[in-house]
Amino acid sequence: MFHKIRKFGLKTAGLVTAAAVLWGCTEVGGGSQGPRVNTSKPVVVGVLVPSGSGNQQQEALAGSLVAAAKLAVAEMGDVQIDLRVYPTAGNANQAAAAAQRAASEGAKILVGPLFAQAANAAGTAVASQGINVLSFSNNPDIAGGNVFILGDTFANTADRVVGYAARKGQRSVAALVRADAAGDVAAAAVQSAARNNGAEFVGVAKYELTSDSAIAAVSATKSLIERTGATALVLDADAAGALPVFAQMLPEKGVTSASTQFIGLTRWDQTAPAVRSSAGLQGSLFALNDTSATSSFNQRYAAANGTNPHLLAGKAYDAMRAVGTLLQSGSSDALTRKKLTRNAGFQGANGIFRLRPEGTNQRALAVATFQEGNVVVLDPAPRSFGGAGF
Repeated sequence: MFHKIRKFGLKTAGLVTAAAVLWGCTEVGGGSQGPRVNTSKPVVVGVLVPSGSGNQQQEALAGSLVAAAKLAVAEMGDVQIDLRVYPTAGNANQAAAAAQRAASEGAKILVGPLFAQAANAAGTAVASQGINVLSFSNNPDIAGGNVFILGDTFANTADRVVGYAARKGQRSVAALVRADAAGDVAAAAVQSAARNNGAEFVGVAKYELTSDSAIAAVSATKSLIERTGATALVLDADAAGALPVFAQMLPEKGVTSASTQFIGLTRWDQTAPAVRSSAGLQGSLFALNDTSATSSFNQRYAAANGTNPHLLAGKAYDAMRAVGTLLQSGSSDALTRKKLTRNAGFQGANGIFRLRPEGTNQRALAVATFQEGNVVVLDPAPRSFGGAGF
């Protein structure tokens, strides 16, 4: 979405989603609890965004991220925050330099950057100073030490939708995922979600980013289901790529959501009307953010900026909301790992969320389905942690 998208070889090209382009492979380690702050004076917060490369999409995204961060600060008027923006050009080396500059200018915490390698580099650059990084990445490989990820994760989504399906009696789960690093993480997330929710993970079928491979995966998936008796099939495909193909061809092979519950790991609600009206997707399950919270955020953002937010802008709002909420306590240890990972979490742009000790995040999600092409919420997003849906 932000870098060149590989073509899928079908009319529905561009299988890489907003989530997938954020992936990297390295891991950051170390990192202390966090610096002390003086909340009686403005606390410097460095916001690292992917501007400065000349890429128009990245520039627009960067602007929306900054606007969302500023909105969060404005809505918490009793908090003294000195928000400073640092461009990274979406580049790891520049992200490291930006992080070091922010630290030298007094930043007590960093918000961003976006791409995994840039976030990893930024975290490494300031780890020795005990500065925590709330990155916009969704790659769990970089989470840990002083780096947190705010992006939506397969693990969080899988746990919600597989857990819901398991409670409805679907206790034999298979997966159909891409044959790449992101697909491996998706499959691992489904396996973990099945185990955590009293279901059995019975196997996985994979497909390459080609039309021939996707077609072959349909037959492989049918064989997997017949061999294992799987009652649920979790797909990582999205509407911009292989989902329309699978939605058509799996039912043609006799695999339907009526007999084997289809479950999506991506935002199937964002599909084109023709796709979500397809017979193969009716009755499928997928996750949504808290729709009322998202609608409210979009309206407030539009009122403040005269335009709609980027799909990822809410992550910057969430980061600043967490920072502001903790600084409201007046405590000198407000930005330490212990406080960042408080169990109560925070109110974000798309509902409640919390940061986990291992550096990942947990978000409140609703479970929805398609009925005659319409998105219907079956189980609303929780409004607090500890109840149903977590």
